[in-house]
Amino acid sequence: MTQTAQYSIIPFRLAFAQQVSELVHQSVRQISHRRYSQAQLAAWSTKPRSAKHWQLRLRRSQAWLMLATNTADSLASQQPKVIGVINVETHFKSRGYIDSLYIAPAYQQQGLASQLYETLEKWARSQGYAELNVDASYLSKAFFIKQGFTLIQPSYQISQQQVINSFYLSKPLS
Repeated sequence: MTQTAQYSIIPFRLAFAQQVSELVHQSVRQISHRRYSQAQLAAWSTKPRSAKHWQLRLRRSQAWLMLATNTADSLASQQPKVIGVINVETHFKSRGYIDSLYIAPAYQQQGLASQLYETLEKWARSQGYAELNVDASYLSKAFFIKQGFTLIQPSYQISQQQVINSFYLSKPLS
């Protein structure tokens, strides 16, 4: 009998920081999109960041994890497997900015990003946020537009002499 994964969304916990690091690195390195070269993907994520990096980054925001249980990995380690992460900045100057949304490659296209996003938006509304903003990749642009975001302008980041194009989107919450 095959067991199917069960999913839950929890607030970020420091103990999961290393899994988040691996998830983000895997997600970036397995992107297959004509708009991103291998050099750009390597610059975007050269290697998994330290657990400390993710602990600090996610502690200064509001973050949630999607966990899978009843997977081979989670049963072997007796710990849920992190398969998704989303976070929103909470400090004044970038309050409401969605910093990260990643779903493990094997779990994409199953509606899990929508579940994480709905958790974030519900929380932001309860906190009285006026709007949400994001720099969306070519891959996530359509997802955020489907959630009600509108394109404000093209944007980009430069990492290791590589330009990584994206799109600055916004969604009013009032």
